[in-house]
Amino acid sequence: PFRLRDAIGALVGQQRTTPDTAMTYILIDCPPSLNLLTLNALVAAHAVLVPVQCEFFALEGISQLKDNIEQIKATLNPGLEIQGVVLTMHDQRTSLSREVAQNVRGFFGAKVYDTMIPRNTRVAEAPSHGKPILLYDVSSAGSQAYMRLAAEIIERERGYKAA
Repeated sequence: PFRLRDAIGALVGQQRTTPDTAMTYILIDCPPSLNLLTLNALVAAHAVLVPVQCEFFALEGISQLKDNIEQIKATLNPGLEIQGVVLTMHDQRTSLSREVAQNVRGFFGAKVYDTMIPRNTRVAEAPSHGKPILLYDVSSAGSQAYMRLAAEIIERERGYKAA
């Protein structure tokens, strides 16, 4: 489970000789299951950004995910932390979405970002056109929410570095 960590370490080591191409962040997108790819990513990561769909079964997976992260932290990657939690597929018209958001905020507290990604047809369509939502429809509600989320993440990062 250390291959990805070692490869990223080698990449970061190479950066030191060419500072003009230095990376500040490396994002690793993982499937929503704990398989070998996800395990490798969690071993290599410093922090985890957790997307949570505002649907019933998402609540069941939250405690399991937190347990998995704690186990990986205890055995393979002591520096691993949950950086933040993003509520996705939120539909403010339904009580289920509001209830899930409330429960997630109760469970994770301040780690939950204020920005919620709404359930949005344009976001769902973008992958079938082979484009990210920002290129598919920058003016859609989903696209605008992702831009607000990016700004919020950057603002929190600035706060962590200042502290």
